[in-house]
Amino acid sequence: MRPSRLTTSLAALAAVLLSAACKPSSVTEEEARIVASLSLSALPPLPADPSNRVADDPAAAALGQALFFDHDLSADGAVSCASCHQPTRRFQDGIARAIGVGEADRRTMPLEGVAWSPWQFWDGRADSLWAQALGPWENPVEHGGNRVALVRRVASAYRAEYESVFGPLPDLSGLPENAGPFGSETERAAWAALSNEERTRVDRIFADMGKAIAAFERRIVPVETRFDRFADALAAGRRPEGETALSDLEIEGLKLFVGKAACVDCHNGPRLTDDHFHNTGVPAVPGLPEDRGRATAVARVLADPFNCLGAFSDAAPGQCGEIRFMVKEGEELERAYKTPSLRGVAGRAPYMHSGQIATLEVVVDHYSRAPEAPSGHTELEPFVLTDRGRMALVAFLRTLEPAGEEAGAAALAGRAPSGS
Repeated sequence: MRPSRLTTSLAALAAVLLSAACKPSSVTEEEARIVASLSLSALPPLPADPSNRVADDPAAAALGQALFFDHDLSADGAVSCASCHQPTRRFQDGIARAIGVGEADRRTMPLEGVAWSPWQFWDGRADSLWAQALGPWENPVEHGGNRVALVRRVASAYRAEYESVFGPLPDLSGLPENAGPFGSETERAAWAALSNEERTRVDRIFADMGKAIAAFERRIVPVETRFDRFADALAAGRRPEGETALSDLEIEGLKLFVGKAACVDCHNGPRLTDDHFHNTGVPAVPGLPEDRGRATAVARVLADPFNCLGAFSDAAPGQCGEIRFMVKEGEELERAYKTPSLRGVAGRAPYMHSGQIATLEVVVDHYSRAPEAPSGHTELEPFVLTDRGRMALVAFLRTLEPAGEEAGAAALAGRAPSGS
């Protein structure tokens, strides 16, 4: 007798349930495969940065750490990199938009694991960590400094440290006290009056400052979480128990994350980011200037004299694949922003590039509703999410916090990358 459709469906359901019952935490084989790919254990070795010859030099990292915490590298002597990238807050600041000498238009991004990313800033307008480090020093609402004053600070306070890494400091005598391509009209005029050789001399020191900062930031690495312990137990074929276990609600959220909610489409890999740029319909902030994200950043990274192809890069052109082959135009760049890592996400409210969304619950609702984008087209597709599903997704996201204070403190101190 030919089996009925109902009989066939029941048999298939029974097979699924039996299979799930034999697996730790009722996670399917395909889900377990995806979960293993998200574990910190799957993180590849720290990628080399050919544009920065001192990227893994301990002396450069020590200089970079000193520069990172130096308030005198700001116009008012009150702002350092650590003012926004606070070690006790996982190297971010917990506010909607960064505050330096003024208020920025965007939120501070966390630095843990940032060296694995090929693009920096929310819009990717810098193609290396060292190029990124230079921007805030001259930004009028961040550090508010000017290039000549910044390199003079290094010459006066860090000469020995600088020369131990980069060699003799170029001669700065005869230069004005304050000059730079940005800043006040007087500072810009003083910069324009310098010879090409003088500007190049200053730019070389300035680039080296960024390279030292990058050497320090490469040591700020992600740390183990409850989720990683669960994922590793699952990958080893063990039933997660005790410290490796997740609750039923957390597992429900995980299954949504890698399944129906499709969060893993962008938040994938061990850092839970694809390092790409996406328009997800995030609302604009009333009163702020128009922000088109990646659409305007492409021209900026191409014009940046400190990019991988520039005169101050240590890379050969053939080693600069990201900038050479990046997508340079297209509607998909409009209001597209970099996917942030979700590690430690529960402690990083508010959310989105300008702090538009206050809580994880509202973030989950936003992705479920998939509203239209202010410009361009959102990549989101709406999906039905119950109250229980919302709770489950948020519960899972909270498992991405550090596994313990001791583990967190190790990363927050900044430790050497593997192999250095």
